[in-house]
Amino acid sequence: MAKLARSPTASPPAAAAERHRSAAGSGLRSLASAAFGWWDRWAVMGSGLSKLERAFGDQFPEGERYFGLENFGNTCYCNSVLQALYYCAPFREQLLEYYSKNRNLEDAEENLLTCLADLFSQISASKKKTGVIAPKRFIQMVRKLNEYFRGYMHQDAHEFLNFLLNEIVDILEKESSSAKDSPGTTSPEKVSNGSAVDGVRKEPLVTWVHKNFQGTLTNETRCLMCETITAKDETFFDLSVDIEQNSSLTSCLKNFFSTETLNADDKFFCDKCCSLQEAEKRMKIKKVPQTLVIHLKRFKFIEQLNRNKKLSYRVVYPLELKLSSSSSDAVADCEYSLFAVVVHLGSGPNQGHYVAKIKSHDHWLSFDDDNVEMIPESTLQTFYGSSREYSGNTDHGYILFYERIGGNGDEKTVSSDGV
Repeated sequence: MAKLARSPTASPPAAAAERHRSAAGSGLRSLASAAFGWWDRWAVMGSGLSKLERAFGDQFPEGERYFGLENFGNTCYCNSVLQALYYCAPFREQLLEYYSKNRNLEDAEENLLTCLADLFSQISASKKKTGVIAPKRFIQMVRKLNEYFRGYMHQDAHEFLNFLLNEIVDILEKESSSAKDSPGTTSPEKVSNGSAVDGVRKEPLVTWVHKNFQGTLTNETRCLMCETITAKDETFFDLSVDIEQNSSLTSCLKNFFSTETLNADDKFFCDKCCSLQEAEKRMKIKKVPQTLVIHLKRFKFIEQLNRNKKLSYRVVYPLELKLSSSSSDAVADCEYSLFAVVVHLGSGPNQGHYVAKIKSHDHWLSFDDDNVEMIPESTLQTFYGSSREYSGNTDHGYILFYERIGGNGDEKTVSSDGV
């Protein structure tokens, strides 16, 4: 299974000092958040109900839990992504099922997956409906496995999401290999791309992470000399799309799937012509995911400045998204509903804060580390971005989570022209 590439938001070494300075701002946010948390806990002692419970009233969802996550200095990037994943219902259910099957294994080794499963279980099994949990063991494991997330510098939420999903897949593949490994049996790692072993083609291991998040893109290149089309499939857990000023998510996706001409220094080597030729290149969706994650590329490297810059462009993202899928003989529409937005607060890539806005049981809530509160749906519009380059609004939608309405991405394979 192909691994996702490192996010382009990774900062050059020269930005380290600026990132260290941002830790001070993060610390102030943590103090303010702690103050709010103390006040909310004091209110609970006085009335028996938390602020959030009072906001829900008699409409509090049966069996649901809403817990904030403690910030360990700079872990807002982690907290916001974890909250989005927790309220991705299929992912949560399958993770809790994994936990129930593996919690009593004596020889089970602690890893990132077991730490995440334990954290989700603590929340879902809590007797309290609201509260705050410290994901200390999970954070310790993240920092142990990946030096990029050590220290107290500002980190990238999208890069963390990629790391987390890929790490879970690796663990599940290794566990499957260990359980099935025997003479004459090939481990999943050796056939993860569907390669042939001993003349027999093996199917890649499909985990519940793949079932939830994985889609397939087809990269088509058509030689303009001989008209030969070369196609290559590649899987994805999220789509990273370029953004433009005063645009919409729909238009950004159309640009993502638009046809690109390869000429001049970018000519395509055609195997049939045996030479470099002008060509047309395009991306098509072959298989849609059950959960569509879209990363808005708000951090761009500027060569003249030799550093990354945050793009505050206004990009309107809809509550309901329709992918208009087509092939030569059929048309099928895939509809998605927005259920989570990871928002970046700050003027640059090396400083700021992350929060999550999440829809749960028809209510929108804001998860700001250990502070959780209900918000009106209209609040989402304040995170579209700014129509002017220099504006006081620095709070922008960064990662969008959409769940498919009806149907199943595993049951239907279509090619797509975009939206």
